[in-house]
Amino acid sequence: MEMQQVRYFLALARTLNFTRAAEQSNVSQPALTRAIQQLEHELGGPLFHRERQNTHLSELGKMMLPYLEQIQTQTEAAKAQAKASKKLDNVTLRIGVMCTIGPQMIADLIVRFRVAHPNVDLEVIEEGSAELQEMLSKGDLNLALFGLPEALDVRFHGLPLYSERFVIALPADHPLAAQNVVTCRDTHEQPYVSRTDCEIFDYARRELRAAGVFWKKVFSSERDDWVQGMIKAGLGIGFFPELSVTDPALVTRRLIEPEFTRTIMLVTVRGRPHSPAVGAFVQQARAFKWPPGALDPMPCGSDDCELEAADS
Repeated sequence: MEMQQVRYFLALARTLNFTRAAEQSNVSQPALTRAIQQLEHELGGPLFHRERQNTHLSELGKMMLPYLEQIQTQTEAAKAQAKASKKLDNVTLRIGVMCTIGPQMIADLIVRFRVAHPNVDLEVIEEGSAELQEMLSKGDLNLALFGLPEALDVRFHGLPLYSERFVIALPADHPLAAQNVVTCRDTHEQPYVSRTDCEIFDYARRELRAAGVFWKKVFSSERDDWVQGMIKAGLGIGFFPELSVTDPALVTRRLIEPEFTRTIMLVTVRGRPHSPAVGAFVQQARAFKWPPGALDPMPCGSDDCELEAADS
């Protein structure tokens, strides 16, 4: 069954006149008649009874009418949606965000995108990096923001957005808070409050153990606000991306020897054609002013600066 057969059938069902139906369909009458005959052959019986000046729907034609009307309606709706997609109208963009990237990091980007494209609906899905990659592969997400300690899987393409170091998060009265820079050795056997979905911790733990440094996990949660609340209460130290510490009562200190960093990327599936909405979001992300200098040296006291200068 072809769409032109459906259109010709519906035109003839409206007019009950082959000549007028052909005129409305912008086709010759013989061509319309052949198309109707082919459709009748496919459906297994006459769709119209032709009785001199009295053309009318057969019983089969009456049965088929609502189905073919539905096909026509759905086809027109699909065409309209495709046109709207090209114009970025009534489009939903599904964006995955790694759970350690707080809304404060991407809120301005989303607001600017919405101002530029007010008819695009944004849906943000928060998951761990492994889940985001799986959802991208299946087409459940249009794009995602995350960073990994290792290189991206070859299935994906990543646009680097910003980089940041991992820091130690502490309550203000913690002894290590008096230092401007904390070495990993300084944290040996410290009680540790864990973020369950820390994408870098397995890698960091291997590096710490190789350096002879062990932390004592005393609490873990999927929620950053719970983790930060426990750190503030004095339960233990935290290991955070520096831009993800949101509780103003906490202090952060640069962690060195070794130092851990991450680069947040805008990730899409390599080779998969982008919709206009995805392309527009990628352009907005490219133009966005991300946090500058996240990997510049953190503020230090004069003694620490002089020590670093002497070491260099």
